[in-house]
Amino acid sequence: MQRYPWHHHEFTTQLAPVDPFVRSRLRVKRRDQAKLTAPSSSSSKLAGFPLPASASPMALQTLNPHPRHAVPLPRRHAPQPVIHLPPRRRLAGVARPRAVAVAVSEAGRRWPPAEGGEEGKETDLATLGNLCVDVVLSVPQLPPAPREEREAYMERLAASPPDQKFWEAGGNCNLAFAAARLGLCCSTLGHVGEEIYGKFLLDVLEAEGIRVVGMLDNSNASACRHAYETLLCWVLVDPFQRHGFCSRADFSDEPAFSWIRKLPAETKTAIHHSKILFCNGYAFDELFPDVISSAIDCAIVAGTAVFFDPGPRGKSLLHGTLDEQRALEHSLRLSDVLLLTSDEAESLTNMRNPIQAGQELLKRGIRTKWVVIKMGSKGSIMVTKSAVSCAPSFMIDVVDTVGCGDSFTAAIAFGFLHNLPAVSTLTLANAVGAATATGCGAGRNVAHLDKVLQLLRESNINDDSTTWSELLDGSSLCCEVSVLSKSAVNGFSDRLGHVPICSVVSNLLSMFEAVSERSTVQA
Repeated sequence: MQRYPWHHHEFTTQLAPVDPFVRSRLRVKRRDQAKLTAPSSSSSKLAGFPLPASASPMALQTLNPHPRHAVPLPRRHAPQPVIHLPPRRRLAGVARPRAVAVAVSEAGRRWPPAEGGEEGKETDLATLGNLCVDVVLSVPQLPPAPREEREAYMERLAASPPDQKFWEAGGNCNLAFAAARLGLCCSTLGHVGEEIYGKFLLDVLEAEGIRVVGMLDNSNASACRHAYETLLCWVLVDPFQRHGFCSRADFSDEPAFSWIRKLPAETKTAIHHSKILFCNGYAFDELFPDVISSAIDCAIVAGTAVFFDPGPRGKSLLHGTLDEQRALEHSLRLSDVLLLTSDEAESLTNMRNPIQAGQELLKRGIRTKWVVIKMGSKGSIMVTKSAVSCAPSFMIDVVDTVGCGDSFTAAIAFGFLHNLPAVSTLTLANAVGAATATGCGAGRNVAHLDKVLQLLRESNINDDSTTWSELLDGSSLCCEVSVLSKSAVNGFSDRLGHVPICSVVSNLLSMFEAVSERSTVQA
């Protein structure tokens, strides 16, 4: 059984439909300048999600089988004014659909909200930085290796923008879309330029009901025009399906938005009005380390919970400049929730067992409440000071893994805000990640709620006891361990407490059932 299937597509030298490649592919290019060759195979059954702990390069997938035309994007709801935003950055926020609001209210009734300064906070989740437009093209040959030639190649691409049907919102937009479709009120904090790509990104976010708070600081008028442009990720595929990447960040030793020297007042206000601030390692490619640290400090002062996902950048930050090392440690120690793959957790702790790695990160943390470890096709784990919870993945037919990790994080945020039991939170997160994997591409193609509910109802999980028994045997645990399973007793170790999936799913469905057909977040 192949665990991570890809669909094979033939490529021509014409423009290819867009695929919002994960930003990690861009980072690989920045760090290693390596050409990635994607294997091909036919589709097969994958033992669920979240995102693979160590994803391999994948062939370009067709995101838009029916090409989009450059027409105005429809708004799903009537806009509401967003306070505290400069005129340029004022975008429509939207009220939750009534059915979603009912489900969220039901969650609050069943499980009281988590502790924290949530009074007066109208935004559930705010993301910091990592806003970009992904442009995926099929080209006759990959960019040349010499730095100067690659830069000229990129400038030629940017000079003649391809049709909008090849564009997609990337980066933290994936997380915001997935969270909004669960009924959370979301905003994005980052820089979006005035050019056509920026306008496209703003229109897409507005159409999805995502508020945008800009980080433009007019005090630095000396920065060149290119420094203020929307960040683009050019994903290039040659006829042999080899990938190359171009971004202006490739040609600078400083962050892409180096003109942002301090956290703007509007950004601070938005953080104060948010219940969760999410930051990942890719923010370090756009912002100076002290700007990121100041955003975390601002959140702590405001009583806003901090979520941090170091991602593939975590390892390089660990061995980066002194400022990067300090900011990474600051983020790891002061975050309320840490999200990592098992490989990333090992790289930060030198502990191969993910449970032990999670416990080590908890020990190092000052405010850390949850450490969530993504185990790829095996499932996911949540480590707290008093317990360890495990949830096997859902068995699905995989179409595309892009955006699964972002979708997974959206559900973790939902569970945190509504104080759901750990196993319930992981189950929902696995389902949302798996729902995204059954579609094609990320951006606006991330999971819709109806697909999440379908997977929950089917409850087809990978109920293999081997993984959890091995992890338990390889760790010295003295706390409570709970595992989601199809039955109360199914041959697992006596050291594990079994949580029947039927009871977990019943509670989750009762929260969201009203949304299935009436919710306007569906496609």
